[in-house]
Amino acid sequence: MKHSLRVLASRRGLRVLSLNALAAFGLLSGVVQLITAVWDFKNGVWYPGWIVAGIILASLAWGLSRALPSRRLQRDFQLPDMTVSVVVGDLFDQDAHLIVGFSDTFDTDITDNVVISAKSVLGQMLQRVYGGDRERLDAELVGALTEEKVESVEPEEAKRGGKRSRYAIGTVVVLGSPAKRIFGVAYTKMGNDLIARSSVDNLWRSLNQVWDAVYLHGQRERVAIPLVGAEFARISCLDRDSLLKMILLSFVARAREDPVCHELTVVIHPRDYEKINLLEVKAFLQAI
Repeated sequence: MKHSLRVLASRRGLRVLSLNALAAFGLLSGVVQLITAVWDFKNGVWYPGWIVAGIILASLAWGLSRALPSRRLQRDFQLPDMTVSVVVGDLFDQDAHLIVGFSDTFDTDITDNVVISAKSVLGQMLQRVYGGDRERLDAELVGALTEEKVESVEPEEAKRGGKRSRYAIGTVVVLGSPAKRIFGVAYTKMGNDLIARSSVDNLWRSLNQVWDAVYLHGQRERVAIPLVGAEFARISCLDRDSLLKMILLSFVARAREDPVCHELTVVIHPRDYEKINLLEVKAFLQAI
């Protein structure tokens, strides 16, 4: 409720509320005028005060329904033919190929949350998609990284845990089966202190690389991506609204060059919902 009131009280919320309420008021008033013009009410309309009050209340209700934040946004593009949506929910409940963020070392160890947090998207993927079988995930990663160049290898004494081979930021691995692909993209640099860090430049480069991989291996099927960069990547210079807009802009810009897939869904975790003004995001999505 607090989130809804905050969005409603924002500049965008008040503008949407007032414009829609005025439009509804004008429409309803015109209907009443048309009725009175067609039918001759010799003694005037019945209960004019109630009619006016009803029009005002109905107009405000319509304005509120348009201004209150939704839990789903969608825009259908004509050129190219595709749909972009933003939903609040669980990434792993989506019937789609998934995009999951990795570090440049492709670490997967969630033991005691030292290297990778079990609460991260990667940690959840390990548990929910691979049933906690890290050996199977690591084996798939080794196969997917066979043709990728190792940029450097950390000395054993320098990195106190996890993997030591580093790959370029933006490296994408394609896991899973053709029916359910997982596109793992390295968009953070894992420090030797076991803290993953990224930047706006690294995220933008990584998004462009993952769209290319989706284009090659996704067979134009629906793709779902979480709000990457919002939590463990520590991109603190951008709030969640800006990160979401960046993902949308990156995808649409790439898709206008050559269609990537028929539908992209950005999945917002429920805990992030109250930190995002989806009215602003909706306006942005309609504008790009």
